Amino acid sequence: MTTAGKSLPRRAFLRGLGGAAVALPLLDAMIPAFARAATTAQAPCRMAFIYVPNGIVMDLWSPKTEGEIARLPEQLPKILEPLARHRADFMVMSGLTQNGARALGDGPGDHGRAGANYLTAVHPRKTFGKDIQTGVSVDQIAARQIGSQTKFASLELGCEQGIQGGNCDNGYSCAYSNSISWRTVSTPNPPEVRPRAVFERLFGTAEVEPDPARRARQQKYDKSILDLVLDDANRLKVTLGGADRRKLDEYLHAIGEIEARIHSAEHGKTPVTPAIGTMPSGIPADFVEHSHLMFDLMTLAFQTNTTRIATMMMALEQSNRPYREIGVPESHHGLTHHRGDPEKIAKVAAINRFHVEQLAYLLDKLKSTSDGDGCLLDHVMLVYGSGLADGNRHDHHNLPTLLAGGGCGGIRPAGRHIQYANETPMANLFTTMLDKMGVPVEGFGDSSGKLGYLNNLA
Repeated sequence: MTTAGKSLPRRAFLRGLGGAAVALPLLDAMIPAFARAATTAQAPCRMAFIYVPNGIVMDLWSPKTEGEIARLPEQLPKILEPLARHRADFMVMSGLTQNGARALGDGPGDHGRAGANYLTAVHPRKTFGKDIQTGVSVDQIAARQIGSQTKFASLELGCEQGIQGGNCDNGYSCAYSNSISWRTVSTPNPPEVRPRAVFERLFGTAEVEPDPARRARQQKYDKSILDLVLDDANRLKVTLGGADRRKLDEYLHAIGEIEARIHSAEHGKTPVTPAIGTMPSGIPADFVEHSHLMFDLMTLAFQTNTTRIATMMMALEQSNRPYREIGVPESHHGLTHHRGDPEKIAKVAAINRFHVEQLAYLLDKLKSTSDGDGCLLDHVMLVYGSGLADGNRHDHHNLPTLLAGGGCGGIRPAGRHIQYANETPMANLFTTMLDKMGVPVEGFGDSSGKLGYLNNLA
């Protein structure tokens, strides 16, 4: 790639043998291209949704007072304490409801409805056959409009393998609780849980060999992705300024480090204990490493403009996963039906806090990754939450909802806790976010309009 005297296109790649293609991060050498295209910002806006299952202990999630909490870190509730260093970068929203996740005459099945309704705001059809139906999710509405501007319209990630057929919750298909992203009203986008598969999708190498034995033989001859594109990288470096060379070196180092961690996971000696069936090979046994790899890959995808839209399921809705790494060997879902048992409530809260610790890691990554005239966190709208509030009662009102990031200047989190009126549709948040992504819609799900505080921000 020779670029002396010319600016780099935003979608430039380092290319190598075997079809390897490593997208580049935003470099100073690309900015003149933006000027010629008359764009108004150096970095695009991104949208991400991080989902946690089975509800949250709301007494330990919700701030006690409304308004600014950034100056009073001691007011952060126990579950949110891991975010203290980012307290000015997020806001907590109370009062938001997903009415479509309620029974509405369909009887039990709150977990299936919670997952299917979370990003669609549409009540799913009660079935465990092939006639599944809900709505198109907010991430896919955005992907339809802006996905053509990136290599991938969207990225769906997860940390727990699920199945897409069968009866998972009182007559609701497993597809409902195992996916939050829906490309059409009847087509879910199942999350990819294998870090290697995501890595190779991002960087254009061959498809993952599903058979572990054949893949082990294949890997003996595999080279690092960086080895494949090294010549092109060296040719590019001589055309760049000092700041861009440092940025490129840091970026390539990050790719190499992630690739090494994936390799370590694939050759680790600790077996993976599957929640359902047999897990694919190459999945880290340690939840922290697994989630961090997925968040690192999401960060790379945003950094290189490979996609602008991502979803992440920390675990499946109604997940029975234990969390032995924090001393909780019992099933997560089982513990949420605590019936007021203080010991069980404390264990659920520990799981909730553990998940938030991983969110803090992602915010660290986004904040430390330069992007245009700021960092990635400046140019992201990130929603973290669950389709249930209290998991014991299966509440679908006052859902735990956190919004982080600057949204390209469209959002000023300011460490606020905002109390909306009870029964405010969650779809109002999504409608507002779509508008800030440049994808205005007349209506979405059961939306009744845009959210007041967010909609008033310039």
